[in-house]
Amino acid sequence: MRLTVVGCSGSYPGPQSPASCYLLQADGVDAEGRSRTWSLVLDMGNGALGLLQRYIDPLAVDAVLLSHLHADHCVDMTSYYVLRKYHPSGTQPRIPVWGPQGTAGRLANAYDLPRRPGMREEFEFHRYDEQGTGSFTLGPFEITAAEVDHPVPAYGLRISAEGRTLAYSGDTGPTPALLDLAKGADLFLVEASFREGDDNPPSLHLTGAEAGQYATEAVSKRVVVTHVPPWHDAAEILAEAKQTYSGPIELARSGAVYEI
Repeated sequence: MRLTVVGCSGSYPGPQSPASCYLLQADGVDAEGRSRTWSLVLDMGNGALGLLQRYIDPLAVDAVLLSHLHADHCVDMTSYYVLRKYHPSGTQPRIPVWGPQGTAGRLANAYDLPRRPGMREEFEFHRYDEQGTGSFTLGPFEITAAEVDHPVPAYGLRISAEGRTLAYSGDTGPTPALLDLAKGADLFLVEASFREGDDNPPSLHLTGAEAGQYATEAVSKRVVVTHVPPWHDAAEILAEAKQTYSGPIELARSGAVYEI
C-alpha cells in the first residue's frame, strides 16, 4: 500500500496543510479481472480537495471513507459533489462513501440541498455499522471500522491489503478501541491534538504521550503523528510521543508519502 498525506492539520487548516485528508492506494483487480491501482480517500476536510488534485485525478477515486462528520474531516465533500456532478465530461458514476449514520443528511445540509435526493445521485452512501460487523471489502482493501471516543459518532479504521496494515485513529480521546485497531499495524496514523499538563477536555483528543503509549501497547511497527492544531508546537507534541514510544515515529506533513 501507499499512503499520501494530503492534509494533516488538526481542527482547521494551517499555513502548511489543509485539514485531514489521506490518499491510500494499492494494486488489485477490477470486476473484469483486470489489474489496476485502487484509490481510497480517508476524510476530506477543509481545503483538502485542492491539494488532492496534486496526487490523483479526483475522478479516479474509488471510494471515500469519512471518520466522522466534523467539518475539518468532511466539509470538502461539498466541493467534491460539485466536481462530480458538473464536470465537463459529464455527470460521473456514483462512488461509495462510507461514514457514520447520518452522513448523507449532513452533507446535504452543508450544501443547502434537500435531504432527498441530497447527494445520493453522486454518492452511494453506506454506514460503517450497516453490516453489523463494521468490516467490509473495497477492491484489494479489507477494512474494519471501530467506534472511538469523540463528541459525535466517530470511527477509527484498520485497512489491510497485500499483507500490510494501516491503522488510522480518526479523532478520539483515550479508548481501548485503539488497541484493537492498531495491533501490530505496519503504520499507525494517530492523532495527537493535546499537550500533557494542559486542562484538556475529556472524550475529545489524545495527547502526544497518549498516542505514543497506545502505539507501544498495540506493538505498532511505525507511527505517524497527525492532526496537531496550528496553535500548538508540533515538535513538542512529537517529543511527548517519543517519551512513550521507542520505535520509528515522525510528524505527518502534507505531501509525505509512505510505502506500507
